[in-house]
Amino acid sequence: MEVSPPLKSYAEQKSDKLHKYYDRIQEIEVILDSNKDGVRVEMIVNAEHKKQFIAHHDDGDAYACIDGCVDKLERQLSEHKKKIRNRKHPGA
Repeated sequence: MEVSPPLKSYAEQKSDKLHKYYDRIQEIEVILDSNKDGVRVEMIVNAEHKKQFIAHHDDGDAYACIDGCVDKLERQLSEHKKKIRNRKHPGA
């Protein structure tokens, strides 16, 4: 799929916000795919200690797909961070 400069900057802007939820992110990969049903976006986040978070979303609009993936990754990253934090302080 051909990616326009505004779509690329939108994806970069949205994916940069993920660092707010988990600061040990090393790499974020955004895959855009166009098919007969619409657009499919997959985001792969690589974090420290070989931890991977993956989200994908299918929709007719690429911008909506990016938003859907970011929402899913925000939830995954915040839950992972909460789990790590609770493991360090089991009595709290």
